[in-house]
Order: sequence, then structure tokens, then C-alpha cells
Amino acid sequence: MSTTQPLVLAAELAAAWSDIQAYHQDLPDLASPEALIGESSSACGTRLGFERLLHEAAHGLAAARDIRDTSRAGRYHNRRFLLLASELGLAHPVEPHASSGFSQVTMLKETRERYAETIERLERALGAHQEAVAGEGASRAFRGPAARHGSSGGGVRVKAVCGCGRNVRVVPSVLAQASIVCGACQQPFKIA
Repeated sequence: MSTTQPLVLAAELAAAWSDIQAYHQDLPDLASPEALIGESSSACGTRLGFERLLHEAAHGLAAARDIRDTSRAGRYHNRRFLLLASELGLAHPVEPHASSGFSQVTMLKETRERYAETIERLERALGAHQEAVAGEGASRAFRGPAARHGSSGGGVRVKAVCGCGRNVRVVPSVLAQASIVCGACQQPFKIA
């Protein structure tokens, strides 16, 4: 895959986020668009697109306003999340999902119309990125900002072991970003 492809997609994600900020002044900046590429989370959905960006923007508004919008390590999206999502032009069925609450939001027609040009630009960038990734034989999905709510985003943690036998629980995507080294034996932790 071209090394410029993730940069182009990251730039389009940042531009789309800026377009959302134009309507929601208290939405914080997107610290790392690259963090949106290549991770997955079943609670927030797995497909990267503008609807997912609006979903993450709801979490961004929650953080900016100091609102606790999830529980269960970020998996269960409560009614406060639903109010923020509604503010961004997202809707949800009447009843919450048993394990993820109101996480399965969808874009309203008016929202789709408001951001039509943004959606088109982002879909082109995503299409080009997915073609490049498919050329490598890899499959990637979206997880969203890992820093949300000061945690790793509630991903499933697995056991990683070092040379001396010590172990830690870690989200695999975090370990893939860089080695975590044991303070006792100076060996990297590896997934068991």
C-alpha cells in the first residue's frame, strides 16, 4: 500500500471533522485522524464512514461538556449519548440494545443532505484506501479514538507475557502500535 494513502484518508477525516465543527462550535479538535484508521469496536460499529464520524463527534461533545455518555468500559451508550447524537443529526430506535445501549445510531435524511459534499469526499477517500488495503490482502475496520474517556476505548484485552513470565492485559491494537517492555527483564510483552 502506498504510504501516502493513509495520509490522504487522515486528511479527509480531519476535513470532515472540521465540517462538523462548523455546526458544533464546542466540538474539540480531532487529535489524531490516523487513530480512526484500522481499528474496530463492536459497541461503536465497525464501518468507517461519515455516520461513524458523527457518532465519534457525539463522544467528543460529551468529553467537551464533561458528560458521561457510556458505561461498561465504553460499550453501553446511555440516553445522554443519545441526546448528543440527536444534536448531531443521528437517530436511534426507541428501545436500546441490551449490551450496547443506544450505540446503533443512523443519520437522518436532513443530516445527509447538510453534509452531502463532505460525505462524498470522505467516501471517495475511503474507497481509495480500501482498494489499497485490499491489494495487500488485509482487512481493516474502524474503532475510533482510543483516548475516548481516558481509556483504551473499551477494547477486548488479551494476556501478553514477557521473557520472565510476568503478564499484562492489553488491547491488541495498542500492542501493535509499539512494544511494551517489562521493567524487570527488559523484554517486550508478546500476546500469549
